[in-house]
Amino acid sequence: MCPASWIRHFGQWTRVFYTDVHSGYDAKFLFYTFMMVDWMSYNEASGVPSLNAKTIENIEFTMPPYDEQKAIAAVLSDMDAEIQTLESRLTKARAVKEGMMQNLLTGRVRLV
Repeated sequence: MCPASWIRHFGQWTRVFYTDVHSGYDAKFLFYTFMMVDWMSYNEASGVPSLNAKTIENIEFTMPPYDEQKAIAAVLSDMDAEIQTLESRLTKARAVKEGMMQNLLTGRVRLV
């Protein structure tokens, strides 16, 4: 999951950098950690946004013990699932509201 602003800034010129996940590191924890980085602050170009591999390799992170990484990633994953559920409920509630407004404002349904 990429933040929409990141996609807009890098658009079609995006190159993918990847990392190997070594033992002692949780992939989901790394994903969430990478999502917290303000990648645009590392932009090295004045036109099309650009990052080079060396810059990315030099970014340092504080890593908790593996068990804590797993626990943090699990909590964040659960929160993502909850947010997705709430966003779905909100979308449905907005659709119901729009339908009610349509019926009330056109006079198809009267309250009196």
